[in-house]
Amino acid sequence: MTKCLFVATALLATTLAAAQPRPVPAEQPNPAEDSAPSGSRTYGKLRFAPCNLAASDAPVDVDAFCTTLEVPENPAAPDGRKIKLALAWVPSSHAKPAAEPVFMLAGGPGQSARDSYPGIAGAFREIRKRRHVLLLDQRGTGASNPMVCRDRDGKPAVLDDEDTSTEALRGFTERCLESLAKRADPRFYTTSVAIQDLDLVRARLGVERIGLVGISYGTRVAQQYLARYPERVYAAVLDGVAPNTMALGIDHARNLESSLDIQFARCGVDKACSSRFGNPRANLDRLLVEARVAPKTVAYRDPSSNEWREQTLTHGVIAGLVRLFAYAPGLAASLPMTLHEAVNGRAEPLVAQAEMITSSLSDQISHGMQLSVICSEDADLIRINPDDADTVLGNSLVELMQAQCEVWPRGTRPENFHSPLVSDRPVLLLSGEFDPVTPPRYGAEVVRTLRNGRHVVLRGQGHNVIGAGCMPRLLAEYFEKPTPASLKVDCLKQLDYAPQFTGFYGWEP
Repeated sequence: MTKCLFVATALLATTLAAAQPRPVPAEQPNPAEDSAPSGSRTYGKLRFAPCNLAASDAPVDVDAFCTTLEVPENPAAPDGRKIKLALAWVPSSHAKPAAEPVFMLAGGPGQSARDSYPGIAGAFREIRKRRHVLLLDQRGTGASNPMVCRDRDGKPAVLDDEDTSTEALRGFTERCLESLAKRADPRFYTTSVAIQDLDLVRARLGVERIGLVGISYGTRVAQQYLARYPERVYAAVLDGVAPNTMALGIDHARNLESSLDIQFARCGVDKACSSRFGNPRANLDRLLVEARVAPKTVAYRDPSSNEWREQTLTHGVIAGLVRLFAYAPGLAASLPMTLHEAVNGRAEPLVAQAEMITSSLSDQISHGMQLSVICSEDADLIRINPDDADTVLGNSLVELMQAQCEVWPRGTRPENFHSPLVSDRPVLLLSGEFDPVTPPRYGAEVVRTLRNGRHVVLRGQGHNVIGAGCMPRLLAEYFEKPTPASLKVDCLKQLDYAPQFTGFYGWEP
């Protein structure tokens, strides 16, 4: 199963060249409205129709307005092939919304902003009292000419966990390229091209400045947009910060180890957890050794279909589950119990949970777009780290990226792409204490070169924290008065650590 690089459990958001006059607020009369189709609305120069945004992995949906915008696939060849960008507008409830809308920029790389938004819409509930929210599917994702790898039968292609040889990885990548060849040139689906799309959308909406909420990989998009179009940014929020200086994925093994250490330590100081389940790190190490030496076949019920299936308990299955659980401390709190069950011959819960998570996430990532970003922007910086060999992930993700990038076409990377962002624009950086993929040290690094920046670490939280505790209210306050230093964040002290599971019913009363 393809392992995406910056996926959060709530599922995130994405991102995205020219000055225009002052905006025409959507709630005010527009001369074109008299002839508009029933239910449609105009924002700047764009006509939107009613639509519904639904999350494939959650029973939530959001009423919105949607449109498409045609752009050249290759910005340098305006007469060449065109692609359509999908854009959704979630209107403000205010009679006279603020002039600066907020764009949510999705993660992955490869996630759809429109598909991701319903799962975290609550984080924007206070923002929407004064501002519109815009969701642009980054080119290659969602409904913007999605670069979904497909096999010859038309079904989404997946990597085989059983065969991770270089030949198998290259073969998968070559099949992916073949399936995309007639409708996409991978060289033009990079972050640098995507921010040109974003600024074009801004101009068509008729707004001078925009707010940015970048999540995970979306923080890279936000930083690149800030660097190229600083005068167009009203204020920015970076949630789960990926520094410009970093190659995506290169620190995953080390970051996961650090996160597991501090999260497993919570079980060690919880008498009920430690007495019932022992040392979770020792249990995990034992499972990984057994998976390498003599992997077991486990019969389990598929959590989606309730059908009986069999799964080999490989090193990859275990590592993948542990990594994804670490994103959310509420899930990580159940790991000591799940690992204890597995080492005592009851691995069904572990395998079922792994299947549930990976099958859900694999359908939500445009793997081709992900490769275009990583191979164009980071491939020459990706190196095997011998010190990672004994970690849970080892060098498997690095080896996977290296093998695939040997095949994947590469776009152009600007010379200063990996330079630290230097800016005087208002930027609020957010990190979760336990984040296993973009740890707090990343936010601390980025804020050093931001003259009007502030870094806030949320206690006990993992990856993607804008919806935690009082953050929705703080975000709205920040966008109303974008002075990071004066934002009062005392309410975040109410956030507490997730209690450790002591049984399948949850934690001790």
